[in-house]
Amino acid sequence: MFKNPDKAPKQYTPGEALQKIAAFCAYQERTQKEVEQKLRSYGLDEDEAGEIIIRLGREKLLDEERFAQAFVRGHYRQKKWGRRRIMQELKQKGISEYCIKSGMKEIDGEEYYQNLVEIMEKKDRQEKEKNPRVRRMKISQYLTGKGYEQDLIKIALDELGKAPEDDE
Repeated sequence: MFKNPDKAPKQYTPGEALQKIAAFCAYQERTQKEVEQKLRSYGLDEDEAGEIIIRLGREKLLDEERFAQAFVRGHYRQKKWGRRRIMQELKQKGISEYCIKSGMKEIDGEEYYQNLVEIMEKKDRQEKEKNPRVRRMKISQYLTGKGYEQDLIKIALDELGKAPEDDE
């Protein structure tokens, strides 16, 4: 875990920890859970860590709603994840329902469906399976794993089935 197993991690005073954790939060959006774990690794007790977290919140360095919005934007646009997967990941990170709902507003419905279609078409081109039923099932499983909803997957697959590429 540590680079040098003989050497314990450095213990910080609350003032030093505040400076380090402020830089940690300024670098990228963080969850309260991440910050709390980091502060505990600095050797602070629960009360000291709690005070620092409150201060970071007042100074707008720690904002879970902003974290959720940034997380949704990044994972939706870059990784092309679906709503279900994004929500699951945010819940695992300990984000509140309110912040998750706020973050999910970053997803545009039309763009979301277009992402689904693009991913599906790419997977269809890559899929080697010849049996149409098995091929459809594999594509559906892949899209489900990316976090897309079953009803949207079915609509998109039905549209793909009508495409002229089907007559190879």
